[in-house]
Amino acid sequence: MGLDLDAEQLDRYSRHIIMDDVGPEGQAALLSSSVLVVGAGGLGAPVLQYLAAAGVGRLGIADDDRVELSNLQRQVIHGTDDVGGKKVDSAAEFVESLNPDIDVERHDVRVTADNVMDLIDGYDVVVDASDNFPTRFLLNDACTIAGVPLSHGAVYRFEGQVTTFTGGQPCYRCLFPEAPPEGTVPDCSTAGVLGILPGTIGAMQATEVVKLLLGQGETLDGRLLVYDAEGLETQTVPVRPNPDCPVCGENPVIESVLDGQYTGRCVVPE
Repeated sequence: MGLDLDAEQLDRYSRHIIMDDVGPEGQAALLSSSVLVVGAGGLGAPVLQYLAAAGVGRLGIADDDRVELSNLQRQVIHGTDDVGGKKVDSAAEFVESLNPDIDVERHDVRVTADNVMDLIDGYDVVVDASDNFPTRFLLNDACTIAGVPLSHGAVYRFEGQVTTFTGGQPCYRCLFPEAPPEGTVPDCSTAGVLGILPGTIGAMQATEVVKLLLGQGETLDGRLLVYDAEGLETQTVPVRPNPDCPVCGENPVIESVLDGQYTGRCVVPE
């Protein structure tokens, strides 16, 4: 697209364009960028909302769930009339209504080892807005193998975390070598989550994505930001590369997602 912004775009993105660190060149870069958001729930909602508003030109949405009434406490891109419908549809309709500049790609599928490489192909950044460990490990392995930056976020009650992996070292498996035993970490349906918390963490993920696309600022690559909403405190923890990591280490044993195991504890096969 270059710098060929039309009058409506110059108005819509004017607060970006007047920034020295963005300008018309940066806005044009956003409009020519692409991001895949895996999950259109609590985290995916603010990510999609802010990336669409920012003018990220192509947004992919991958989710095979349907909207439930209990989702509406935090999943702010869906409405009461959407209950029972596919999340990918109401999410896409929200994005298209917010910004007609955006080319929305709907992926009404569950992300699996069989389809993940095709799904992430052609996207500049992938956002992990999922709610389970198998999908997190799968996305990490796929993006690390493909060299695609990955934004990760997670929420639990009053606590959230966010980090970014740029496709090299470290990766999610350096931070968490394997998932905790099943049943030891409750999900939102059993432990609950403060409805505003996913908005905070998702907005941080969207910020990381835009910085990556613009090549501006310092991302959380190599750092995990932990947020405590109850005390309104943050802590940043270093994430060091693991030379023995099975996917990004010196002698990787996971060279294809078909080599991995994405059920239960997501352990590396012997």
